[in-house]
Amino acid sequence: MATYVLVHGAWGSGSHYDGITARLTAAEHDVHIAQLSGLGERRHLLSPAITLSDHIADVLALIDERGLSDIILAGHSYGGMVISGVASARADRIHSLIYIDAFLPTNGQALWDIATDPERRHYINAQRGSPGLVGPFPGFPDPSVRHPLLTLLEPVRMSGAEASIPNRVYIFASASPMVVFIPFYERTKADPAWTVHSLATSHGVMQDDPDGLTAILLDQSGD
Repeated sequence: MATYVLVHGAWGSGSHYDGITARLTAAEHDVHIAQLSGLGERRHLLSPAITLSDHIADVLALIDERGLSDIILAGHSYGGMVISGVASARADRIHSLIYIDAFLPTNGQALWDIATDPERRHYINAQRGSPGLVGPFPGFPDPSVRHPLLTLLEPVRMSGAEASIPNRVYIFASASPMVVFIPFYERTKADPAWTVHSLATSHGVMQDDPDGLTAILLDQSGD
């Protein structure tokens, strides 16, 4: 039985992984969904003061309080920033690190640094009426949700310990219009330390191809 910890993206919710969770559980694996402060199931805690460090701490608390080890850690979109910080802090407990059409920072980079100019403009303009809290991109199912701006501005700090994690996977959504993820796909594709997959989905990989994504996740379990 493998242990999975799944981290959602900006404006997201743990429920975005419902289909994946059902499939992994049916395969008799242990699945833990991270609940990020101010988002999804913890939306009642929303505050402009929430930082990337807070979200990293949310996942670290889950790992520590439940005594998890040999973890397959996956993050979608903004969740890539979170799992990068978690990987640095708990590298000895992580078996595989999986980025699902996600931001892939280097040490000292903030999401703001690696976003595109149109995205940066959105982060600023979408705070109108809610300073410090960013509204979602057009077309998001729930336009009322907000995401803390500071999580996008704070750089991730990595110790170098994350380099010891044996397995690294990048999953690229090839039918997504979000070009910001193309450089991460190209970078990992050129690096033999990474296993890279391309799925013909929109950015919502979990909803568009739950079977394909589950198969990639299960491959890391050794089943």
